[in-house]
Amino acid sequence: MGESKENNHVQAIEGVQARDNGIKRGLSSRHAQFIALGSSIGTGLFVSSGETLAKGGPAFFLGSYIVVSVLVYMIMASLTEVAAYLPLSGGTMNYYGTRYVSRSLGFMMGWLYFYSFAIFIPYELTASALVIDYWHPDVNSAVWITIMLLLIVALNFLPVRFYGESEFWFALLKVVTVIGLLILAFILFWGGGPSHDRLGFRYWKDPGATNTLIVGGGAGRFVAALATLINSVLPFDFSPEMIIVTGGEIQSPRRNLPISARTYYIRLVVFYVLGSLAISVVCPSNAAALAGSGTDAASSPWVVGIQNAGIKGLGSVINAVIITSAASAGNAFLYLASRCLYSMALEGNAPRIFKKCTKQGVPIYAVGASSLFSALAYMNINQSSADVFNWMVNLVNCSAFISWVCCSIIHIRFRKACSVQEIPKSSFPARSRLKSAGSYFTLVVFSLLCLLNGFTVFFPSQWSVSGFLSAYIGLPLFVIIYLGHRLWSYREPWAIPSHLVDLHTGFAELQAEEENELPEKPLNRRFKPWTGPWKATTLRFRAKS
Repeated sequence: MGESKENNHVQAIEGVQARDNGIKRGLSSRHAQFIALGSSIGTGLFVSSGETLAKGGPAFFLGSYIVVSVLVYMIMASLTEVAAYLPLSGGTMNYYGTRYVSRSLGFMMGWLYFYSFAIFIPYELTASALVIDYWHPDVNSAVWITIMLLLIVALNFLPVRFYGESEFWFALLKVVTVIGLLILAFILFWGGGPSHDRLGFRYWKDPGATNTLIVGGGAGRFVAALATLINSVLPFDFSPEMIIVTGGEIQSPRRNLPISARTYYIRLVVFYVLGSLAISVVCPSNAAALAGSGTDAASSPWVVGIQNAGIKGLGSVINAVIITSAASAGNAFLYLASRCLYSMALEGNAPRIFKKCTKQGVPIYAVGASSLFSALAYMNINQSSADVFNWMVNLVNCSAFISWVCCSIIHIRFRKACSVQEIPKSSFPARSRLKSAGSYFTLVVFSLLCLLNGFTVFFPSQWSVSGFLSAYIGLPLFVIIYLGHRLWSYREPWAIPSHLVDLHTGFAELQAEEENELPEKPLNRRFKPWTGPWKATTLRFRAKS
């Protein structure tokens, strides 16, 4: 009886193991590393960080970015271990959920990712139109939305190397801009601005290092700290998953994925930790412009700091970079949504038509279906921009928490299966040195943050039905999707037994493929001073040469 049940289960997952080779490995190591560097440098870092600063003050603001950076770093470590072992064409985290945990988890994650990535497209289009209004408030936002929409859709209908090349230049511009802003903050810190006014940590003293929120005293500071922590997740949403998705289309993925992960750590430290410190130096948390909830360029803390310093003309340059960042993020999320839909079609969790590709390896129907979500950006024309922005922020935050909880489960089950099946350590291009303990920790923390996502709405003075729904509608929705699939496939176990998890299909082919490729000189070898210090960190990655 037991043997028959196991055979039935193997037959049930057999379809998932068969992969389609429709997409092509057109992304080089250079593309992958700059996609990792610039993947989430968007409106979250440039604009909505002002709202986060206003809520908590500079101390909570900086502390939250440090905490979230560490948590996301741990997620990246576990995801890279899973994906670099078997980076199949069309492999996404929902695919690994199906292969290593259960069909139901993979089904739920697939639709969670597709919805989240697709809804992020109009989010970024709306953000770009709002920023352009800084210069041309008399022009209807629909004009700018249409221009941006046509641009990103056209790029995604081209072979993936064009997407990679466009993201390379977008990322390069964003990286140079952030580094320039960090240098500017350093100069203003020492009084190198036009007025020679030395800022130092002035704004940490007045208006103060911490704020209160909703209530006063120590309780108000606790509320502010927690709200700031939750709000600071936005710039990190799905950026680890973005790097994993590219693993299906980069050359030599077992070598290049760990390299991309290491460049990701640079971004966590330089862009977010140092970036939040720089923002706290140049912009006071009580600046009137920050009260705009991050809906336009004028509420960017960088723009506020530049204007306060009396520097003319630079604000427009920053706004131009914000527009570029929004376009880049929209471009990336359309790519992610289409690849997620393509992956689900391969697994049998979406209509088969979405796995059809052109001769150049573009999943054309998946790109077309994902592009339809772009039209939601036109909602901004007749509704309050702030309402659209806040609804999208809360919906995506909840989805990111759910995703990282599921990713932690996948890594735990993957580790267990590797242990039971005695997979040798030499088979892994990357290993998380926190092992399963790190994933258990992120599982608990992100579960709590998911439940607390909209906690401020429960204060009597803050209650609103729309606020409650925008913060929590994603949680029961995706639980229902998961349980619905469980009922449909009730004969299958809740989790694939560890000894039956497929850790071998496609492995030999990947190794043979990479042995026949000439390695491209990785960028981390060219910038050793940037990556060297990370070799001694707790979550070190070990890339095989």
